[in-house]
Amino acid sequence: MEGMELVAFNIISNAGTAKSLVMEALYAAREGRYEEAENKLKESLQYLTEGHKAHHQLIQEEASGNNLTFSLLIMHAEDQMMSVETINDLVKEMIRMYKDIHYLKGEISKN
Repeated sequence: MEGMELVAFNIISNAGTAKSLVMEALYAAREGRYEEAENKLKESLQYLTEGHKAHHQLIQEEASGNNLTFSLLIMHAEDQMMSVETINDLVKEMIRMYKDIHYLKGEISKN
């Protein structure tokens, strides 16, 4: 069980960092700092990937025939990952919207 807890905390930590970076990307885009926003999104993907790797360890463990006990902590970790993925998709669309708004206001040229 201790190993599962460490994996869960690894997933939660990486998902939390990824979410923070995604939100920072949105705030940068709101201010018209699109290169910074793109860099934040790329960095967030690295953390989300690390979370997925940790999650994959659990899946491989169970696929190998080792029964894993039900864990609210793992459920929470999975929920955090899924939330970040959803937020990431929405933020990407919002960044496109900010670009359109800034373009319509004459603040940037069309890319």
